[in-house]
Amino acid sequence: MRIGILILFLIAGLAGSPAVSAAEDSGATQGSRTAPQDAVKAKEPAPPPSVTVIGAKDAHGILGREVRSAANEDMGRIVDAIVDREGNVRAAVIDFGGFLGVGSRKIVVDWGALRFGGVANKRDSITLELTKAQVAAAPEYKEDAPVIVLGAAGRLQPWDFDH
Repeated sequence: MRIGILILFLIAGLAGSPAVSAAEDSGATQGSRTAPQDAVKAKEPAPPPSVTVIGAKDAHGILGREVRSAANEDMGRIVDAIVDREGNVRAAVIDFGGFLGVGSRKIVVDWGALRFGGVANKRDSITLELTKAQVAAAPEYKEDAPVIVLGAAGRLQPWDFDH
């Protein structure tokens, strides 16, 4: 009985496979004439990405960097950067005030008010062209609320989000 069932499955498999593959082949050629071209395009390798080499002394990360005023006052640390819809960096979020994170608050300063001249190593700070009193008077940054950006005199342009 078992041998009979095995032989039946074997015959059905052999008899059905050429018909199925022929149907699949004819469906591919009759149903879509662009299928072979699409297959060729899909097999083409993606072009390699562009590569830019930046010297170790020419670029550095800024997150966590200390920010100081022109008078060498501690202004906090950069904790985030804010970009516009085109990806242009517009402002930096600074964790300002407090001691060891207690009593601090986040404020936003215009990117143009920051000076990155001396950031050759992690111990170097970024200079902010505002006084400690100006930054202390700035409103606190809160996510999902309008961003109020503290800028150096006359350089900040309002963002237009009504496009």
